[in-house]
Amino acid sequence: MLKHFALITLLSFGFVGCSDDSVNIENLKAIGGAKYGGTFRFMSSEKIETLNPLQATTLYRQRITSQIFDPILRLDASGSKVIPSIAENFTVSPNGKSYTLQIKKGIYFHPDECLDGSERELTAEDVKFTLDLSCSGLKINDISFMLHDRVVGAAAFNKATKKQFKEGGVSGVKVLSKYKVQIDLVEAFAGFDKLLTYSGFGVFPKEAYEFYKDDLKNHPVGTGPFMLDEYSSKGIKLKRNPNYWGKDQFGNQLPFLESIELSYTKNKRSELIAFRERKIDLVLEIPTDEVDNILGSLKEAQEGKTVKHKVDSKQSFSVTFMGISQQNPVFKDLRVRQAINHAINREYLVNQTLQGEGYPVTNGFIPNTEFFPANRVKGPDYNIAKAQSLLATAGYPNGKNFPVTVLYVSGNKDAYNHLLAKGVAQQLKENLGISISVELVDFEKRNSYVKTGKASLWLSGWIADYPDGESFLSIFYGKYANLDSEFMNPFKYRSAKFDELYSRLNKEQNEDKRTDIMVECDQQVVNDAVVIPLTNDDFITMINSRIRNFKTNSLENLDFSNIFIKEQKDSE
Repeated sequence: MLKHFALITLLSFGFVGCSDDSVNIENLKAIGGAKYGGTFRFMSSEKIETLNPLQATTLYRQRITSQIFDPILRLDASGSKVIPSIAENFTVSPNGKSYTLQIKKGIYFHPDECLDGSERELTAEDVKFTLDLSCSGLKINDISFMLHDRVVGAAAFNKATKKQFKEGGVSGVKVLSKYKVQIDLVEAFAGFDKLLTYSGFGVFPKEAYEFYKDDLKNHPVGTGPFMLDEYSSKGIKLKRNPNYWGKDQFGNQLPFLESIELSYTKNKRSELIAFRERKIDLVLEIPTDEVDNILGSLKEAQEGKTVKHKVDSKQSFSVTFMGISQQNPVFKDLRVRQAINHAINREYLVNQTLQGEGYPVTNGFIPNTEFFPANRVKGPDYNIAKAQSLLATAGYPNGKNFPVTVLYVSGNKDAYNHLLAKGVAQQLKENLGISISVELVDFEKRNSYVKTGKASLWLSGWIADYPDGESFLSIFYGKYANLDSEFMNPFKYRSAKFDELYSRLNKEQNEDKRTDIMVECDQQVVNDAVVIPLTNDDFITMINSRIRNFKTNSLENLDFSNIFIKEQKDSE
């Protein structure tokens, strides 16, 4: 999914009115030290424009929709192991091409007008409908690429549903009984169970689609631990689902929180100040250079004036890169792209330009984590002489006659991504003599420029949708070059060799062999300089100590169903 940076200027957070069906949970008692009740508050730098899981293609959106909708399968707290969710178990055929899902009984959709104000039990039909819609060509669906080439009949259904949904759905998704679904794959895919943990497959009822149509984005009807309470230009409020099916290890019904409030922030400094003033409980993606100044001095801490908090850090399964469109004749030349790759000193960018934030990418596009051995991929070395030679061979000696090109970047002025873009532009000017103009735009405009081909260079980020290196490689697949997409092969990269390797990867069942093919794929991306990988980072969070059982992982997922509030005076 896109990991991006955006500029939001909404400063205040307030809701008009309050729910008339709020749940009183004062009398609920939990065992094992947990407590029911309380409101958890945090902020987002991006305004959440849709609550439709089929359009939740960014981390910001997913952090809200994943609280409202349950996925078919889910990941454990570490983000590495597939565990039950709506499907309580599954089996795989001997040839690896058919998955049979056993749907858990007793899961109910949130009460909603589309269901005549009542609840309804989720069945296999709902799972099929959600997957059918996920494959469709409708404008409310942005994730068809996830299943398009994998599920039998998905491509044909996508083509047939550009204007309206077709009854019968995808031929490869079959309801076997009230609580059993079968998914037939075009080719065996060893990572398909991981793919089904993707939050975009949050299950919702057909009635919701038929009732709300294109306005589905404002009316989320899921089965998750929280339900929508209020949704405005100032923020989002979720309330506890009193009939949620999930329980913790002690048998306590989840969730513990009474509500969640999300507000918008104009910048990270404002967010840190809100944390210091105890207006929010969580800060995501911390700029370490500001934490000490905002949270106060050692003396203030000794006097009890600072917020008691915990800082958690996980290596993020993400990468920040400069995208290059091969629609531009200049950048279609491999030598130009390779020259740029060799002309950038990534260690200098991290240590000097970014003042120690992040890590320089020295290998390939896929980050080094427990899911992938990045050290087996040889990245581009910093070699000015080689870069200058390549550029001269391409017809631009010392940058002569090289057109001034705009590098589009979204975010705040002089924030991480803006500094990174300016640092790249400065090095390319000094080392190659080419002029890059850095232009700050909002996130939606940058995406539009990428999608339409206006942008030849842009700064972006990518984080895995599921714990598999294949999630990074999919964006380079040649078949996606025909899509008008801001995230699936917007580079318009076509390579018969890469596509052959990628196809083999999807068919391979042996994990060691899959890893070998992944390494080959990533090396091909480096050799062809499809993009310019720049930095990796950590997912650093800071949370008020009153919030208990908060956990993060390398995919930067957030699960609020298990957290609870315990004020310091209540602690043991």
